[in-house]
Amino acid sequence: MMDQPPNGLPRYRLLTGPDDAKFCQRVSEAIELGYHLHGSPAATFDGNQVIVAQALLWHGEQG
Repeated sequence: MMDQPPNGLPRYRLLTGPDDAKFCQRVSEAIELGYHLHGSPAATFDGNQVIVAQALLWHGEQG
């Protein structure tokens, strides 16, 4: 188990973007790196599309 995230990534990340397959892929990739979901996703409508956000913590963090 690595003590720090790879590639200089932060221990806490908040991914945001349109609610689409690309966003889901970004979250999945973070999980594969060793992050875990932190809390529930958030969603809003910007007048054109649904925008989502998901917080992630590096596996060594306490949630």
